[in-house]
Amino acid sequence: MGRLWLLRLVIAFGFAQAAVSMARPAVSYRALSLGADERAIGVIAGVYALLPLFAAVPLGRRTDHGRCAPLLYAGVALIAGGCALSGLAGSLPAMAAWSGVMGLGHLCFVIGAQSIVARRSAPDEQDRNFGYFTIGASLGQLAGPIAAGALIGDDITRTSALALVVSAAVAAVSLTSVWRIELRYKGAGHKRDAAAAKVPVHRILRTRGVPAGIFISLAVLSATDILTAYLPVVGEHRGIAPTVVGLLLSLRAAATIACRLVMTPMIRRLGRTTLLTVTCLLGGALCAGIALPVPLWALALMLAALGFCLGVGQPLSMTTVVQAAPAGARSTALALRLTGNRLGQVAAPASAGLVAGLAGAAAPFVMLGVLLVVSGGTAARTGRSGREPVATGGQGGAGSPDGCPPDGAGGGPSRASDGTGPAAAGADGPRGGAPGGAAQGADAAESPGRHSRGVR
Repeated sequence: MGRLWLLRLVIAFGFAQAAVSMARPAVSYRALSLGADERAIGVIAGVYALLPLFAAVPLGRRTDHGRCAPLLYAGVALIAGGCALSGLAGSLPAMAAWSGVMGLGHLCFVIGAQSIVARRSAPDEQDRNFGYFTIGASLGQLAGPIAAGALIGDDITRTSALALVVSAAVAAVSLTSVWRIELRYKGAGHKRDAAAAKVPVHRILRTRGVPAGIFISLAVLSATDILTAYLPVVGEHRGIAPTVVGLLLSLRAAATIACRLVMTPMIRRLGRTTLLTVTCLLGGALCAGIALPVPLWALALMLAALGFCLGVGQPLSMTTVVQAAPAGARSTALALRLTGNRLGQVAAPASAGLVAGLAGAAAPFVMLGVLLVVSGGTAARTGRSGREPVATGGQGGAGSPDGCPPDGAGGGPSRASDGTGPAAAGADGPRGGAPGGAAQGADAAESPGRHSRGVR
């Protein structure tokens, strides 16, 4: 029962992500049936990413000093409503508006869900729990487009509308998994934390580890998005059938899921910084290698290895941001990370289109390879500084009825970055199967500042 909440959250995220991944291609087909050209479809897709930019930080602020679960419910409602109303829309401006509502709902859900994981996980459990959490996203990204393709047929006006209504129903299913996932916290720390001064955004962004985590997340997500968008173009130029391209993309997604299932032993053996650096550098080389005219079997191997490498960046960037952020501002820091992701989703396709127009369809993969190599250097530089993200403030678990008190409530100071300070949480022994003893000692250089619970 100890991690049942995490399983429920993974299931809910899987359904919510599947609904969005199913709806986005259906929105494009629906817009085409209404007479949209390539530019109009680009605008509709851009509204999905741009509208949430203005809401991310306020939502993070609210979650820092309140409960997480209301954002889950609001997110599901907005995703379902945006999907269903997109299916009923009769004009392109309406399609754009409901696409933005869908994007806002996805943002709400992700901020709330990530905040629950951050609060209910001890510092030495965060890498594992964020890894498991992102499996839900990978499963949704794998299943959603397949479901959309199965529903959308020759009559795109009717079948795209049907796919959007079905995606709304899929989103609604996630409510059954998150209902009462967080009980109301009644401790005194809640009121104290709610009244605490807000941490300025510029201070969060200047905290060592936060910009690095945001940039790494942006680079990995951009690589995933551009790979999905441009691999069909490369396949067309090389005579690879669309069904084979779909299988190659599914292979990439499956490799990402496999990576996240074995992430904990990899971190235990290599440490967070080394693992993040190596996978970003290797991913950059593999991404650039896609531009080479290699045989199909070699391309499949490269995509499988690339998918495995890309599986590391998202969950470890979440841990990096959470452990680096000031106490009482972790949800805001996660919201800033999502803002970076959204900016990447807008800027990366535009840059890739410009590069492809100048140098060919395979050129964007070289651009993304350079971006991943730079992110690997950023991860290595953060580790060499000797001031990696430190766990500060209180964490969930035993400290509250639902294990999810507001950030900064019910916790104590963490060990200083030079290794001095109160005893680490490891003194209490491993929790929930997290590595302890020699394994924790081996990872201490990668994750200094093990959390001190209940120290004032």
